[in-house]
Amino acid sequence: MHSLDIMSSNSLNDLILEHIIDMGGMIRFEDFMKLALYTPGLGYYSSNLRKFGKYGDFVTAPELGQAFSSCIAKQCQQLFNSLPQKNILEIGAGSGQLAADLIKTLGSDLENYYILEVSADLQQRQKNIAPSVQHLHSLPQNFNGIILANEVLDAMPIAKFLHNSNGLQEYYVTSEFKFTTAAPSQQLVDYFVKTELEQHLTDEYSSEVNLWIPGWINSLYSCLNSGAILLFDYGFPRHEYYHEQRNTGTLMCHQQHKSHTDPLYMPGQQDITAHVDFTAVAEAGSNCGLDIAGYTSLASFLLNCGLVYDFHSTPAKTAELNLLTSPAEMGELFKAIALSKNIRESLMGFENFDRTHTL
Repeated sequence: MHSLDIMSSNSLNDLILEHIIDMGGMIRFEDFMKLALYTPGLGYYSSNLRKFGKYGDFVTAPELGQAFSSCIAKQCQQLFNSLPQKNILEIGAGSGQLAADLIKTLGSDLENYYILEVSADLQQRQKNIAPSVQHLHSLPQNFNGIILANEVLDAMPIAKFLHNSNGLQEYYVTSEFKFTTAAPSQQLVDYFVKTELEQHLTDEYSSEVNLWIPGWINSLYSCLNSGAILLFDYGFPRHEYYHEQRNTGTLMCHQQHKSHTDPLYMPGQQDITAHVDFTAVAEAGSNCGLDIAGYTSLASFLLNCGLVYDFHSTPAKTAELNLLTSPAEMGELFKAIALSKNIRESLMGFENFDRTHTL
């Protein structure tokens, strides 16, 4: 396990406090989360903390073994048959394990593997794991190929809100590093109106909205000439996300493989995350002209792509497949969604058990 860096956390505390004072004594939680995760050199994703794997704070699907990447490789190979160029662009590549696996598996079927990574520390680690990747500093133009993002949407800063008899309020962070509620930002109000979100909510309902999704999806649409966007993350369609029994939201923090719900604790030393509203992803895609090529559970995607459960496998392999496919683990909580542009081929990963109709 990595050790906590109290000095770095204190430095980030001071920086955030300066920002709060400059803003009049409180900032939106979305702004706090952005600073806590992405402040250069101090934010969780920008520091040199070891984040992934058993010695980090959490494990992602590529670190479990080869099953996840081998299934994505099969989906990529199918798509490459109908694309003018065999390129992959991975956004937020984390440890770089998925990149390394795909480059090895696809071999000569792959022309270029690009990574767009905001963290300089992670860029360096990715170069060490997969030396042939090409790092980009911004999205390319006229890209032909496949855009991948595994557990990227859940790491975007979210607006945290409270809906009760007083209407809609937004959570802010004060100079005492405590929560308070106040009038919502116009962006959050506009989102509620546009999505008619209020109809899903009961009184005294607290949850989150990712206001970054529409702009982010639109930027991917703009850079993509022809190809598909494959997104993997944990979350729900909107009617499940804002279910009456989920009235305290989905915000979670991860530190040294332990989970808790206090995002204000030791900024920069823990992951802060929220589940994904996949209806919002689909809406953003449709609004900018992308086709919804499929939406399903991770387990269904992997099985559609040829995942074989070998009952004579090693205990480690069996454990990996259980984590990836079990309804009680990643198999159901994690989802896969595909958005496409200028391609007609049906994607094998969504051939059976497609849930697009639930979005």
